[in-house]
Amino acid sequence: MSQGTQRANTKRIYHVSAKDLPLSCPTKDMRVWDAHPKVYLPIEASGKAVCPYCDAEFILEDNDK
Repeated sequence: MSQGTQRANTKRIYHVSAKDLPLSCPTKDMRVWDAHPKVYLPIEASGKAVCPYCDAEFILEDNDK
């Protein structure tokens, strides 16, 4: 999917990988014209993060599997 074409904040849970870091919501693959302001989420330490704007949950997948 090309950058900026996925509608922002349409799912409640997103699975991301190390290639998606630094993580922001909306992500780089989401269009931003109809989304909330971009916020960077600290996911590296715990493996999970929740967006303070839309409550979307992000889960960092283990790339070693």
